[in-house]
Amino acid sequence: MAQVEWFDDLTVGMRFKSPEVEVTEADIKRFAAEFDPQPMHLDHEAAKQTLFKGLAASGWHTAAMAMNLAIQARPFGPHPLIGAGVDGLRWTIPVRPNDRLHLVGEVMSLTPSKSKPQGIALVKWTMFNQNGEEVYTFTPIAIVPRRV
Repeated sequence: MAQVEWFDDLTVGMRFKSPEVEVTEADIKRFAAEFDPQPMHLDHEAAKQTLFKGLAASGWHTAAMAMNLAIQARPFGPHPLIGAGVDGLRWTIPVRPNDRLHLVGEVMSLTPSKSKPQGIALVKWTMFNQNGEEVYTFTPIAIVPRRV
């Protein structure tokens, strides 16, 4: 694949893959304690009584991990990931302790700006666990610099 540095280097259908991250029970509980303190994220026994039937990562923890993995995939080369919003955000199955996650992105559309040296790239990101099951999807509306 060609090296991506600018909006102009992207093509529809281009794909990116992140490294893998392992989710620990401690990670799940630490994030939940600060940002989403609910029983299904903090306590094994209480979590068994919920829709999740066991300890599960907060959806916002999953989203934060996906963001980190997207940054590591470096879809826009040296440029930061800057967004104007997110479409298609879906949590499809719970993330559990000891899951190993990775992210795959595919460029869905590219719209160059008519007035600024940038473009809008829609990259659909899908997070998978170690069994190849889709756990999360999101499509950021990314602002990517163009060559001037």
